[in-house]
Amino acid sequence: MECIKGVLLDIDGVLYTGDSPIPGAIESIHFLRENHIPFRCLSNTTRKSRTSIAQKLSINGLDIPEHLIFTPAIALVSLLKENNIQKCFFLTEGDVEKDLLVDGITQCDSGAEAVIVGDAGDNFDYSSMNTAFRLLIDGASLYALEKDRYWMDNGGLSLSAGPFVCGLEYASETQAHLVGKPSPAFFKTALDSMNINPSQALMVGDDIFSDIEGSQKAGMRGVLVKTGKFSNERLKKSGIVPNRIINSVQELPEIIGNSM
Repeated sequence: MECIKGVLLDIDGVLYTGDSPIPGAIESIHFLRENHIPFRCLSNTTRKSRTSIAQKLSINGLDIPEHLIFTPAIALVSLLKENNIQKCFFLTEGDVEKDLLVDGITQCDSGAEAVIVGDAGDNFDYSSMNTAFRLLIDGASLYALEKDRYWMDNGGLSLSAGPFVCGLEYASETQAHLVGKPSPAFFKTALDSMNINPSQALMVGDDIFSDIEGSQKAGMRGVLVKTGKFSNERLKKSGIVPNRIINSVQELPEIIGNSM
């Protein structure tokens, strides 16, 4: 097995949870830098712009520049440009539109060429979902910034975009283009930026499907942390076998040290 030459890190649930940093996260990032091991932070967060994510990391003592942060919104812009799509209907929340409304991409409620779904929170109401549905049956393409079932919010587990994406797929009889994890293209973009092969990379995450299964299918090793939304019951039901299960990202230096 090849030694680890690059690391991909999930953010929410791995580096911090809610408004609190995960113990050992700062030290693990320092270890990677001190040993000249490139890393990228991959987030399925669709409520925050990349700038906001970097600011929250900084507040939690993690000085990670924006260019090391990969989000579905950033990936989507490139995808829309490739397909010459500009008029979009967004089912999103927060300031993520700062990363989306660029390069001629606009928001519209009628005549949209694409419906973009992220974690819209309270914006998932009957009116907005029905608008999305009507656009889809009129020929708009469906793009899912992420398709996670749920995430760990400050008040506990909360529904993510996945259930709403599935509802729109079912009603409109169409299939969403998945942009974020576990899309192989999303992982590849981050790996290409470090110029390393999947077999040389390690993905650290708290989601057994998006992070672990997704990274393994992309040819990487997947390490599951017992922080964030980790669930023993969900792990057993999944049938997925992580390459390693660790208590937290605090144990990352030990894993990498043993591979050197």
